[in-house]
Amino acid sequence: MSDRKTILIAGGAGYIGSHLNRTAHERGYHTVVYDNLVSGHKSAVQWGDFVLGDLADAGQLRLTLRHFRPDAVMHFAAHFCVGESVDDPEKYYLNNVAATLNLLRTMREEACRHFIFSSTCATYGIPRRIPIVEEHPQAPVNPYGRSKLMVETVLADYAAAYGLRYVNLRYFNAAGADVLTRIGEDHSPETHLIPLVLDAAAGRRPHVSIFGTDYDTPDGTCVRDYIHVDDIARAHLLALEYLFEGGESGSFNLGNGRGYSVKQVIDCARSVTGREIAVIKGPRRAGDSPALVGGTEPAARILGWRPETPRLEDIIGTAWAWHKKRFC
Repeated sequence: MSDRKTILIAGGAGYIGSHLNRTAHERGYHTVVYDNLVSGHKSAVQWGDFVLGDLADAGQLRLTLRHFRPDAVMHFAAHFCVGESVDDPEKYYLNNVAATLNLLRTMREEACRHFIFSSTCATYGIPRRIPIVEEHPQAPVNPYGRSKLMVETVLADYAAAYGLRYVNLRYFNAAGADVLTRIGEDHSPETHLIPLVLDAAAGRRPHVSIFGTDYDTPDGTCVRDYIHVDDIARAHLLALEYLFEGGESGSFNLGNGRGYSVKQVIDCARSVTGREIAVIKGPRRAGDSPALVGGTEPAARILGWRPETPRLEDIIGTAWAWHKKRFC
């Protein structure tokens, strides 16, 4: 890049944020990770600058923006567990909504007007049709999805009132890891299916649980659209370049356009790892949708984005390489 731009990455020590940080650094951006390390990991911040800070701390945010003068902010700093959001919604509204408002207010004060938001397919709720397109009604069925939709609404209002320019990226299920195994998925506690399945394959847990086997899906288990985390990172940079080039604010789905059931994921992991994976069946979890599969034509047409690692076997393969490096 001839004009090196600076990106502030809120939550850049987390899973998706750290992969974006690596990708942006490789593309020539100056990156600044802003993270409180409550769920992120300092060891994942291997590129750019790091600031230890919380989005609720307006003073620290203001000092950070004044010092680094970012051209854009990418926001990954959110709680993301559906079940936990049902049990403790206040935690989600305080962090995912109130803290984001604090960030946006500080950006206004410091005249930073480009914003890429890590949103979610959970804003759609129970799908009326598959694949889900961006025009699908948004009716989230859990506080996590509602917190993300609230921010999307705020962004539209801020764009109209204050000139903010933004893109919402509604992910389906992020998965996989850096192909060189430098960083990967590392949550505590872990709630995502693929790392849980790989934990069972590695002998770190006795089994993997299937929550619900009576959904209206081909094999009765939930169906999800899995997308490699590096493909998500690329989409963020394409969305940012789109805004820099004068593109209009808006929302884009990020997915592969194909769904895999929980049973299919487990079978694929057995094939990739060559190991047996014990399974126990349990009841449905509150807030889970039967199937979430995304249509992504606007991202391809407008942003020029398509998944480069679409096969589930390859996605799980990179996650397994990361898992083996750490645990096997």
